[in-house]
Amino acid sequence: MTTPHTDTPSAGSSRDRLLAAAKHLMAEEGYERVSTAAIAREAGTSESQLVRYFGTKAGLLETIFNESWAPLNPELVQLVAASTTAREATIAILSAMINVFDRDPDLARLLFFESRRPRGDTAEIQLSQGFLDFAKLVVHLIERGQKDGGFSKTLQPPAVCSALLGAAEGMVRDRLLATQQGQPPPFPESQIRAVFEAIVSGLGP
Repeated sequence: MTTPHTDTPSAGSSRDRLLAAAKHLMAEEGYERVSTAAIAREAGTSESQLVRYFGTKAGLLETIFNESWAPLNPELVQLVAASTTAREATIAILSAMINVFDRDPDLARLLFFESRRPRGDTAEIQLSQGFLDFAKLVVHLIERGQKDGGFSKTLQPPAVCSALLGAAEGMVRDRLLATQQGQPPPFPESQIRAVFEAIVSGLGP
């Protein structure tokens, strides 16, 4: 199912247009199948501008990943500050992450279907710094929760983080695949937080 592309070639700087065009085209067609020429054409600019700003197509994709996490950071800081316990903060930020991906399906497709595939113009698979920072925040909250009694001290924080992020990715992926197939979401948004609450409750002391 093709999602509508609302970005217009005349909107924003050439750099912003290239980012928007690349995110949409790569999400719809896949990283390998989209050429830099197609991205530049969609953005209403030239390949030389793409090279100037991002170097390569891999550099463009990396920038999309890194900059897409930026708007989430202030929201996460507010959620952590408003939470009374580390467990509550963990549930809140994981739920917020899924809601962000629901609002931006192109970003979700790229993160879950393209970010970890080997690519011809890059030597290795690299996770975005934004994702790594998010994972560090989850680990930090788990460590804080072990100190305040919210999480079991017998569990290693990286293992708990991996399990929670895996659950989040699974829920995002299932909702995304349903949308692509023109089907309603397999479960409502209310279930997202309920599932995290159930998982986190089971991780207590």
